[in-house]
Amino acid sequence: MPMRLTAEERDILDGKKGASLAKVMKTLVMYGEAFDAEKMTPITGAHGHLVTSVGLGVMKPVFALLDSLIAEGVVSGQKFTVDPRPLDGKVPAGFLQKFFFKIMYSKQADYEAQLRKLGLIRDDGFTCTCYMNEVGNAPKHGDILSWAESSAVVYANSVLGARCNRNSGIIELFGSIAGCVPRFGLLTDEGRKAAWIVEVKTTKKPEAQLLGSAIGMKVMDAVPFIRGLNDWIGRELTQEAKDYLKDMGAAAASNGAVGLYHVENMTPDATERGLSLILPGAQTYVIDDAELARVEREYPVIWKDKAAAPKLCFVGCPHLSQAQLAAWTDNVCAALEKNGKEKVSVPTVFTAAPAVLEAFNKTGAAARLAKTGVITSGICPLMYMNNPLCGKMPVITNSNKLRTYTTARYYRDEEIVEKITGGSK
Repeated sequence: MPMRLTAEERDILDGKKGASLAKVMKTLVMYGEAFDAEKMTPITGAHGHLVTSVGLGVMKPVFALLDSLIAEGVVSGQKFTVDPRPLDGKVPAGFLQKFFFKIMYSKQADYEAQLRKLGLIRDDGFTCTCYMNEVGNAPKHGDILSWAESSAVVYANSVLGARCNRNSGIIELFGSIAGCVPRFGLLTDEGRKAAWIVEVKTTKKPEAQLLGSAIGMKVMDAVPFIRGLNDWIGRELTQEAKDYLKDMGAAAASNGAVGLYHVENMTPDATERGLSLILPGAQTYVIDDAELARVEREYPVIWKDKAAAPKLCFVGCPHLSQAQLAAWTDNVCAALEKNGKEKVSVPTVFTAAPAVLEAFNKTGAAARLAKTGVITSGICPLMYMNNPLCGKMPVITNSNKLRTYTTARYYRDEEIVEKITGGSK
């Protein structure tokens, strides 16, 4: 059925406010009709978030599209943040890799100039954790968003209680430009109900990345209602709890396609609506120690030499919070002291939003971390590895998202600390 449009939306579609804006609205309408949306709904979030942050030379149609929008003055009605940059000179790379990056991301400067004209919030507004306090793009409970980026969307929906579908790149920009998005899926009360009950029955706090991976691979794009997690992370959305849910959600969104989860007695929707969020006939998935061990055991290792020594380590996909940076600093420093070493034995990069790193660098922890040889960066590890040269490197990570999309090998947090400080081979 065709969508019901307001008079203003119909005028835009009919070209009364310009040809480019009409194409933007037509695209949004077609997108909505593909998912049986009945109408558009206004965006209420203060800022947008774009997933496409890379100036790839092959993206010529996108660059041409953005040029036409800019030329006609059809820019975002709200400022926006963007996913992390793909490059940082501080991150280790060989000569051939650097040469490849130069060619691969040849349009990076030009693309960022376009983003500034379209509404980039500030020059360093590049991060997948745009909702961090230091970044300033945290929507309120109930806000309607036009975002893309799987980990940001699932966090906004679940932890913040905003409403956003898992949009693709450019669609999210079009929503910000038009000021509205099709109303379907996770924007509706019915679409936010849970088709799965996840019972956490572990004997210790489950690793966030492993738990999210297990949930994502089981429920795929459905909404899970998670019970039993309060025993390990409490009922309050403290910074520690939010960091845990950030990493769990990113794994669920990348290892499956989860756009929203509820945690009993904790997340906004769950505290407001409780068990009424669970659909009749919802399936149950029990996660215990044995299930987590099975999930981890079945991860493929796609290194050519499975016994190779790691040449690089990435921690922070999605980007780390200040609290996580401080905790990782404490753990690395303690392990180095225990092993009688001063610096990490594997080149290691901790990634976080530029604004978060700016704040962290003013703390004593930053100076301690620098002495260990660990590099901090606002880079996107996924984009760094998204080429054949980096794909052949034995890279280790604690990120299930990075493991899923690249050749990086997953290790739990404590294993990562051991490997980069020389505690194990």
